[in-house]
Amino acid sequence: MSAEQANLSSAEATEIRCQEKSKGGLCYEVILAEPAVNVAQPKLAPVPGKNVSAEEIEEKLKAAEERRLSLEAKKMADWSAKMAKIEEASRKKDELDKEFKTHAKEVLHTKMEQYEEKREQQLSEIKEKLKTHASDIEKTRQSLEQQKVEELQKHLEDKLRNAATLRDDNIKKILDRLKEHNTDKLNEVRATVDQIEALKTTEKTRIIENKLSTAEQNREKELQKKLENIRKHERRAELVRQNKAALAQKTDVTASSG
Repeated sequence: MSAEQANLSSAEATEIRCQEKSKGGLCYEVILAEPAVNVAQPKLAPVPGKNVSAEEIEEKLKAAEERRLSLEAKKMADWSAKMAKIEEASRKKDELDKEFKTHAKEVLHTKMEQYEEKREQQLSEIKEKLKTHASDIEKTRQSLEQQKVEELQKHLEDKLRNAATLRDDNIKKILDRLKEHNTDKLNEVRATVDQIEALKTTEKTRIIENKLSTAEQNREKELQKKLENIRKHERRAELVRQNKAALAQKTDVTASSG
């Protein structure tokens, strides 16, 4: 390889950077190559009076190539070591993430079990409290109903007692008033009652007579209808007999003619 090719190869080397951001927010930066300085290498002036042979030039070029290859091998080794560190760090990070997720899952599962047990316990306590509260309410309701029934019964008994007292007082007053009436008043009352009864009897008799008259008229009408029906039936029977007689006579005449 010539010196120009070596300079070109050195000038074409570029800086390569690789960044990797983890989930935790860390940032890794790996330099895969040293930055190349795009500066033209100064050419050494030939030493006057000294001749360089082709073999010496070849040896120098070989030495330069070996140095370049050694430098590249060192860079590749450094790059491999750095990549191995990155991979190890990534593997450790993955393991830590996996352990964290497993631990978090176990903790969450434990908390969920504890929460479920606590919730069941709270539900049982609430049910027991509601049951006790319902029992107290039922006892209070029964007590209030019994008290209300007793008060109502007492109130009714008082009202009945008062009503009986008033009734007895009214009966006593009426009896006292009746005792005060004289015989004429009683006779007048009896006469009025008898007159009313007589009027009622007369009215009832009139109504009965009207009903009997109506019934008699209706019976007469029914008899007339039945007699009319009988007469119609007899007329039809007579017509039938006459038709039969005429038919029989016609038959006899026909038979005689024959």
